[in-house]
Amino acid sequence: MKAKKKYKKQLINSLKEMASTEYVLLETMTNLMLLKEMKEQNISFKEGDTFSFEDNIFDYSEDKNVRRLAKLRKKMIKTMNKLVDKGNFKDKEIEFLA
Repeated sequence: MKAKKKYKKQLINSLKEMASTEYVLLETMTNLMLLKEMKEQNISFKEGDTFSFEDNIFDYSEDKNVRRLAKLRKKMIKTMNKLVDKGNFKDKEIEFLA
């Protein structure tokens, strides 16, 4: 039983690391896209401006590196979802993914 708990704890730790990495990827993709495409299209923001977008916007980026990162991020999310589906976790154990 002890080995099973350690296994589950390690799996949760892996999910936490993957969630952190997924967030960094999203932030990086957004910054890359803003730096390149917004500059090329002469779009600027003032302090306090906000914008929203659909997640698939990265799939249509002119920057192939952004598209590659988007593909990697989608694979990560798919893998994380599979781990959660098969992991028999309690909601409290994976609330960090919400």
